[in-house]
Amino acid sequence: MDLGTIIPVLVAAGVVLIGIAVAGDDNEEAQKRLKSVAHSRESAVKRRATDPDETRRKRLMGNIKDIETRERQLRRARLSVGARIEQAGLTMEEKTFWIASAGVGILVGLGILISGNSWYIALGGAGVAGLGLPRWVLGFLVGRRQKKFISEFANAIDVIVRGVKSGLPLAECLKIIAREAPEPLNSEFRRICDSQSMGVPMDQCLAKLFERMPLPEVSFFSIVLSIQLKAGGNLSEALGNLSLILRSRKLMREKINALSSEAKASAMIIGALPICVCLMVYITSPAYMGLLFTDPTGNMGLGVGILMMGTGIFVMRNMINFDI
Repeated sequence: MDLGTIIPVLVAAGVVLIGIAVAGDDNEEAQKRLKSVAHSRESAVKRRATDPDETRRKRLMGNIKDIETRERQLRRARLSVGARIEQAGLTMEEKTFWIASAGVGILVGLGILISGNSWYIALGGAGVAGLGLPRWVLGFLVGRRQKKFISEFANAIDVIVRGVKSGLPLAECLKIIAREAPEPLNSEFRRICDSQSMGVPMDQCLAKLFERMPLPEVSFFSIVLSIQLKAGGNLSEALGNLSLILRSRKLMREKINALSSEAKASAMIIGALPICVCLMVYITSPAYMGLLFTDPTGNMGLGVGILMMGTGIFVMRNMINFDI
């Protein structure tokens, strides 16, 4: 093989070897860069895990999830009659309530039978009176007590804010509310103070408060106190902001009631007018209205009329009621 053939072969081999070497260096550099990036990511994750802000954020998220789970459980539990009796501030047992309901139903049924109506009308009236009337009274008492609580709740939070700013501990601020606030605030906060004196944690006391007063405002108060006590922070500032929110909600609710008062009055008149007309006609002409109670066709017409009136009242009530 002559020299002219060997030289090109050697040159080509050298180029190939140089290319392989350069590629190997690039691969090594790429591997080094990948390792450095992975190391930096691992270090960032470790720093984030040890960062106090990140730890606090995780704790806050965990507290919020626990509170939401507790609220869902309480929302299902407060629908029972026993919970409603406790929310109304009554001391009777659930068994006593059902005995009283049965007594009301029996009295109404006997009254309908004595007046000369058929037994199935008496049975229906007894069922409605026994199951509906006591529960309506109980709901009325619960709503009245909750309105009284909400009307003074923002003032109670302001007492806590001023007490914390002046250096008083939270427990002493709660005792001030339990001593000086009007009913039902004083009784509810007195229960919290008594529970704390027996060693019950604050989050459980707040859970019981929300169970007795299942209101959004109480839920906000429980969330703020639970988060601030567990994660730290400026309690007076957080409760001050909460007080402003509660007062804004109260103003909004009063504005809605004022704007919808005309519609509510119209709905009450429309709903009560047929009943009042029937009563007046029955008083003036008992024989004319007696067919509705004695004749089967009249009973059917009376039932259809009551069903239609109930449906109309329910629709009007949902149209004029607003939740905020």
